[in-house]
Amino acid sequence: MAQEDYYDVLGVSRDASDKEINSAYRKLAKKYHPDINHEPGAEEKYKKINEAYEVLHDQQKRAQYDQFGSAGVNGQGGFGGGAGQGYGDFSGFGDFSDIFGDIFGNGARQQHVDPTAPTRGEDLDYTLTIDFMDAITGKKTQVSYTRSETCSTCQGSGAEKGTHPTTCDKCQGTGYMTITQQSLVGVVRRQTTCDKCHGRGVIIEHPCQTCHGNGVVDGKNTIEVNIPAGIDNGQQLRYEGQGEAGKNGGPYGDLYISYRIKPSKEFERSGNTIYTTVPISFAQATLGDEINVKTVHGEKKLKIPAGTQPNKKFTLHGEGVPYLRGNGNGDQVTTVQVQIPKSINEKQREALVEFVKAGGGSITPQEKGFFERLKDKLQ
Repeated sequence: MAQEDYYDVLGVSRDASDKEINSAYRKLAKKYHPDINHEPGAEEKYKKINEAYEVLHDQQKRAQYDQFGSAGVNGQGGFGGGAGQGYGDFSGFGDFSDIFGDIFGNGARQQHVDPTAPTRGEDLDYTLTIDFMDAITGKKTQVSYTRSETCSTCQGSGAEKGTHPTTCDKCQGTGYMTITQQSLVGVVRRQTTCDKCHGRGVIIEHPCQTCHGNGVVDGKNTIEVNIPAGIDNGQQLRYEGQGEAGKNGGPYGDLYISYRIKPSKEFERSGNTIYTTVPISFAQATLGDEINVKTVHGEKKLKIPAGTQPNKKFTLHGEGVPYLRGNGNGDQVTTVQVQIPKSINEKQREALVEFVKAGGGSITPQEKGFFERLKDKLQ
């Protein structure tokens, strides 16, 4: 059977950069690592991924592979340590330390981490969409989501009730093995995940029937969320212990809820300030008036001074969004738009003409009055 192309294994093009190869490897290694993925075939896939990376991340090996194919890296093309010696020189294996550090957090340099020690669960992210006014006034609601939970049957041990996991006799509970290989530069030693316990450090001879030896099960978790008044779009709140289950008796992770707020048809918001626009007539702008203005806290009175100009902004102090940490509210900024009527009756027309004349001016109306329109029809 033809060997699978290394570039296809990592999902990169043949002209991929070192950065692209490293990035692809990190993603695939994390996805298929036996400690994370227990699906059938995952371990074999993981071995192929490592095999491909060991060649492509090394410039010399990659050049040989590009020229001779797999023969160039298994001792048949003048490269490597001969048949049966694997991939030869692993002097560049330091790159793997950095990569495994990215995947598992502790870094490959921090070896000898006890795989049976309690480990905190992963954090979860959740996006909650709420109405505009709920973000202003606050609200209590329930949030339901799926997370991993400690198996109640085996209490997280992964072993059937009445039995216990036993220390792996191949790695003595460390979860890793040291492999010695002969290379062109001498003997090279490297550490790899134990292929018997898959890095867990223990063997479960009688797996729990509920969780199948994983120690955790998928479950639906529902919590009550108290949405604080003044929460803004994109803000995130942490809910302790509501994330994924820990391993080996470790604590649960946290849940981070990000808030997405629906827009309002009446109000615009920027931080703790509310913006609105209200229409007023020419007469109201000229003579002044007192009008009702909608705010997020209800209707409020707004005095329009005589001579108000179009697009004048008025600030209603304390009528904006509550501050999350208390200390009152923001403001509301209301802009007035002077509306010009598209049509007027005869009395309004005459009054406007007289208004202009009273000010010492003159005007030539472009809209004909009632008697002028009647005269046109009779002609």
